[in-house]
Amino acid sequence: MKTVYIGTYPPRRCGIGTFTQNLLQAMSGKDDSPKSKKGFFVVAMNDFDQEYDYPEEVGFTIRQECQRDYQEAAEYINLSGADCCILEHEFGIFGGRNGVYILSLLHRLKIPLIVTLHTVLKTPSYEQKEILQRICRTANRVVVMSHHAVEFLEDIYDVPKEKIAYIEHGVPDYKFLQQEAKKEFKLDKRKVLLTFGFVSRNKGIETAIKALPEVVKKHPEVLYVVLGKTHPHVLHYVGEEYRNYLIQLVSELHLENNVVFIDKFASQPELFKYLYAADIYLTPYLNEAQITSGTLSYAVGVGCPVVSTPYWHAVELLADDRGILFDFSNHAQLADILIDLLDHPEKRLRLSRNAYEYGREITWPKIGAKYNNLVKEVTAEQLKIPRKKSIPFDIKILPPFSLAHVKRLTDHTGIIQHTKFGIPNLKEGYCLDDNARALIMALMAYKETKSQKALEFCPVYLSFIYYMQNDDGTFHNFLNFDRTFVEEQGSEDSFGRAIWALGYMLDNAPNDSYSQIGKYMLDKSVPVFDNLRSVRSIANVILGISYYLKNNMGDDVMIERLRKLTAFLVEEYRQNSHADWKWYEILFAYDNGLLPLAMLHAADILKDEEVRRIAFESMQFLSDITLKEGYLSIIGNEKWYHREDTRSDFAQQPVDAMCMVLMFYQAYKMTDNIDYLKKLFASFMWFLGENDLRLSLYNYETEGCFDGLEREGISRNQGAESTLAYLISYLVVLEAHKNYYSKYWQQNQTEDLTSNE
Repeated sequence: MKTVYIGTYPPRRCGIGTFTQNLLQAMSGKDDSPKSKKGFFVVAMNDFDQEYDYPEEVGFTIRQECQRDYQEAAEYINLSGADCCILEHEFGIFGGRNGVYILSLLHRLKIPLIVTLHTVLKTPSYEQKEILQRICRTANRVVVMSHHAVEFLEDIYDVPKEKIAYIEHGVPDYKFLQQEAKKEFKLDKRKVLLTFGFVSRNKGIETAIKALPEVVKKHPEVLYVVLGKTHPHVLHYVGEEYRNYLIQLVSELHLENNVVFIDKFASQPELFKYLYAADIYLTPYLNEAQITSGTLSYAVGVGCPVVSTPYWHAVELLADDRGILFDFSNHAQLADILIDLLDHPEKRLRLSRNAYEYGREITWPKIGAKYNNLVKEVTAEQLKIPRKKSIPFDIKILPPFSLAHVKRLTDHTGIIQHTKFGIPNLKEGYCLDDNARALIMALMAYKETKSQKALEFCPVYLSFIYYMQNDDGTFHNFLNFDRTFVEEQGSEDSFGRAIWALGYMLDNAPNDSYSQIGKYMLDKSVPVFDNLRSVRSIANVILGISYYLKNNMGDDVMIERLRKLTAFLVEEYRQNSHADWKWYEILFAYDNGLLPLAMLHAADILKDEEVRRIAFESMQFLSDITLKEGYLSIIGNEKWYHREDTRSDFAQQPVDAMCMVLMFYQAYKMTDNIDYLKKLFASFMWFLGENDLRLSLYNYETEGCFDGLEREGISRNQGAESTLAYLISYLVVLEAHKNYYSKYWQQNQTEDLTSNE
């Protein structure tokens, strides 16, 4: 089996890199020759723009914070002919917030995936949990190295038990004689206590140092060796602050003859010589949240007596009298244990024998064989998976429809426009844009679900729109929390959204009162139409008029208004479109799907073939750009996408996804082409994680929607615009699903009757 590994790799100094190298060697054969590694290669992670002189098995490198590298790595792997991919996962080695960039790579893989988790958090943040769950859903198998991790994956991350594989951390099979190792390091007259690995505050080395004064009183020959460099990330951000603190502590306790710091990244043979030279190995970590410890596995593997705090991996690995545990930060208890072990060599010997016996079962050749069997297993399963039938919808995967976050944002005045994380930000007040969208959403929700709560929201949002209208038909946009206006007249875009909402309400009024006030405000605003120049404002107004005309086709004056506004967009399209640029402007900005959406509605009302052609042509151009990978990749708002420039990948906004959903549904209603339903659903799935970062924007805790996809991850705020865009899109999916399956059922009934005849 040709296997590719993703992770850090030597010469980068990283424990996971060492693990990856050991695993590759164990799976490919006992020797370290290039020939034995044929069929095995590595995609290596670089950090802080560092370059490394990698060995030949490294076929591709990824710059940690360069998102495009992850996509290119996926393409490289897919073209390599590899049978299986093994990912070594640790949040800190991948780019984006909490390592989110790795998701874009994994989603593009076309071969089976095995993920080895080096960290499984008991109390993850919302985003950490979301990322790890998506990794586990993508993986064919998830490997963990402790039984605690198995429990966490099942209970916290909802990973099916049958997907989890327990494989211990491997141990290199080095053998040295203790006296010879001690002599080489000039330690033959000392009792050696050892801690090795990257130095950082969570290692609790100060606990061991504080225990030494009592130990040294009885055993002055004791030497505590701290072997390892400061962790690179710690060094990058705070320098040698912790190491200097430890050195100062040694000085204060007068332990200069009993503690030595060896500031180096030891090679594996050298490291194991130190382990064989040690009389006792210490891991005095400060808290239990350590699910895997390679250093502890190494110590047990060589049969070194271990004294450790009871972090998760230590509790498991040191069971059955393979080591001794002491309480976190309890240096007095540690001193008593060390004195007892140094006084009684037979106890150390017993621990050593038990540990060594267990260690023989976790040597790398045996661990490599387990991984090879797992690779064969998942590749065999992959061949048996039948192709899924192509269907336009799978609404079973949708979360339940909920207005909880809308309720949280809505008071007696209207809907608050912004939040700080998930909490309404009253300082920002209200805006016409969001209350117009909220009215559309509430009317849709009542129509689709008969939600009484949605119906109760309708007069709140409608009265807000009424309050915001000026005597000349224009609207204010922003309103302070004390109900004072921020400006005399809002933007053209906010005006257009208000007209869209009024037109939609006039087509879906719950009772006559809504129709009366809606018509009153619409008539009052009509004179403003002639002054509009923004293509998006005009598109919004076209939508409002189109909805109004569905039940008022006798209104010839309004039809002419629609024709005139549509002609404006047609002219903009003629002026700006070219053979390779079928668009209304020389750039893509925001709410891009709104323009083809408006033209589709206008074409449906006016029955104008040129308008129809432009609508479908521009829709196809937009979808070719944003759906070319099979999922929605919204044109980001970091900078506008000019015709001669490159597009922005980030600052992707939920309103853009909403417009795409609405656009494809209108195209489906006009053509009955099921491909538009598939694109509609693909666009909606942007909210649920089918996007460039592979993260869900829907927050299952608050039942709101995050504000967008940023370069480093998801924007954590959950404002009204985003949540309303999600809910409107959700309701369109429900309506489209009902529409499609109603036609599908009728078609099947007709076919059945025909066959019976």
